[in-house]
Amino acid sequence: MVQSEIPAVMKAAVMLKPGEIVIQELPVPQPGPDEVLVKVMAVGICGSDIHYYEHGKIGPYVVENPIILGHECAGIVAATGEKVSRFRNGDRVAVEPGIVCGRCEYCKQGRYNLCPEVQFLATPPVDGAFVQYIIMREDNLFHIPDHLSFEEASLNEPFSVGLHAAARTQLKPGSTIAIMGMGPVGLMAVVAAKAYGVSQIFVTDLEPIRLEAALRLGANHAINVRDHNAIEEIRRVTGGIGVDVAWETAGSPHALQAALGSLRRGGKLAIVGLPAQAEIPLNIPSIADNEFDLYGVFRYANTYPSGIAALASGISDVGSLITDRYPLAQTQEAMERARTNKAGSLKVMVYPNE
Repeated sequence: MVQSEIPAVMKAAVMLKPGEIVIQELPVPQPGPDEVLVKVMAVGICGSDIHYYEHGKIGPYVVENPIILGHECAGIVAATGEKVSRFRNGDRVAVEPGIVCGRCEYCKQGRYNLCPEVQFLATPPVDGAFVQYIIMREDNLFHIPDHLSFEEASLNEPFSVGLHAAARTQLKPGSTIAIMGMGPVGLMAVVAAKAYGVSQIFVTDLEPIRLEAALRLGANHAINVRDHNAIEEIRRVTGGIGVDVAWETAGSPHALQAALGSLRRGGKLAIVGLPAQAEIPLNIPSIADNEFDLYGVFRYANTYPSGIAALASGISDVGSLITDRYPLAQTQEAMERARTNKAGSLKVMVYPNE
């Protein structure tokens, strides 16, 4: 193992139970032959982190023991295993947080996001990135250029969700799209749609700050659903036709129904957000009559290199999404900020080594 000066212990923000995060000292892990030790420089708080913090579960994934949250991260290579060839100490890297087996049929088909053996950071029982150092397999790391900040690189994780949705729905240059829900995933989905060269991007949300951010990132039409009917507005602007593609990113039954209603005949719907309930009423005769295509979107696959390239190109000012910054010692405060301040916060960032 090749390494620079590394402490024996590190600080970690450990969630003992939902709603309670404490700072503990843990041994700094040692990388295996094909692994890399990364000094974590920035971690974005994701909606799933908030859900585990608030409710202790997402679907079948239940917090049963103390866990470290956080999976949107970037940092600096601090040590490398003996078989690592692509990285050396000091390299700046983005971390793809899902470690897959590489052997199953899904991995071999390139759909490794469906790998049944995936170990995804901050998904129980796997610990995440609210730590000073983390171990990752070499193939889960990607170089980032010097001009791309660690914060921006960490946003490649939610950005990848949008890129995957674009690939799933065969998004094409010149097409039109509606994106329902302008949380961090929805906002980065706007950037993904822009990267694919769409002609019009409609966005919806309840909060003005999020709609304003979407317009800065490249959206053309922002609809506050407190005041306007999204379906009526989209059809009015499109001459009654509707959009080619809709993505639901909020996990809201109403938003999902609005996304379906905004489509033109033959349109495509991607279900990105995860609602609290398992079953939602949808207009099945309309789906059949209009030949709508429905796509489930689960995380992403094969997006990290293209995502980093797009963000590094300056396609949008994604750094402007970062509204709140906290040191690791204030991780619980950061989580509370993200949980309670939806009208004022866009992306809350934690810095484990500051």
